[in-house]
Amino acid sequence: MEEYKGILVIGEQNGNEIHKVSYELLGKGRELADKAEIGLEVLILGNNMEVDELCHRGAEKVYYMEDECLEKPEEYLYKLNIVKFIEERKPEIVLIGATNFGRSLAPRIAGALKTGLTADCTELLINEENKLVQVRPAFSDNILAHIKSVNYPQMATIRYKEFPEALKDETRVVSIERIKPHYTANNRIEILDMFRDDDFDITEAEVVVAVGRGLKDKKDMSLIENLADVLGGVVGVSRALVDAGLADSSHQVGYSGNRVKPKVYIACGISGAPQHVAGMKESDLVIAVNNDPSAPIFNIADIGYVGDMYEIIPEMIRRYEKRLEEIV
Repeated sequence: MEEYKGILVIGEQNGNEIHKVSYELLGKGRELADKAEIGLEVLILGNNMEVDELCHRGAEKVYYMEDECLEKPEEYLYKLNIVKFIEERKPEIVLIGATNFGRSLAPRIAGALKTGLTADCTELLINEENKLVQVRPAFSDNILAHIKSVNYPQMATIRYKEFPEALKDETRVVSIERIKPHYTANNRIEILDMFRDDDFDITEAEVVVAVGRGLKDKKDMSLIENLADVLGGVVGVSRALVDAGLADSSHQVGYSGNRVKPKVYIACGISGAPQHVAGMKESDLVIAVNNDPSAPIFNIADIGYVGDMYEIIPEMIRRYEKRLEEIV
């Protein structure tokens, strides 16, 4: 396997802007590259983008695959081009962000390369043999599995917001190679339109008001929305509400949903199952509202209210509104 050298970060773009997960991958990638004494490169696909900052954030070289066909991220077309690039460059480690797009793209790449993939890693290490050790939670975060790949490249997806972004250094030499895609068309899938709510991204919110099985009816979601509006936050939900068709998966917080790290997280009618806690346990302040005093959510809550959320939340809204009026 001596022909495989270096670390390759697959950069992600979001609306022709570099996704922040790319900078997180570069931060961790730089640490691993320095430990293993190997190079760190980035491959990013898109069109009409500024990619210099990838060099300023630690990449020794950026390969920018640019074409109109790559302007809209589409897993199959991206996979074809990335696989061809990896087969030519032969990196020993490939890192991809565990975003919604990354989670869909990475297994397609690994399958085509006939290599392993460790998903949703929370830590990456270089062992005494200079091999990658991939660490991820297992059994609902009850244990941490340490995984080593026997095939190359060694591939892993890394949870968004797990690592800090690489620091920006504008004195770094900018080395960008613009390349054309090997494939410019996908006759299997046609993108008709893309829908995006520019005002909503739960992973970036400083305040999240989340609700779970305690919600009795979809129309009662307005209660949660009102509390979120008062606090300038966004609405989150547990998986149970998504499965029941009461909310969109983009609002889901948890192991199989989004991972959030807001300043304030208010859990309303959420019991605190390990799968949900895994997505919000690093919030700065956790406030729990539940009518069951033995609910596990109280074990991690900084402030807890035992009672009916339909009685407590309106009172919270009233008090917060009053406080805001006093401040103004």
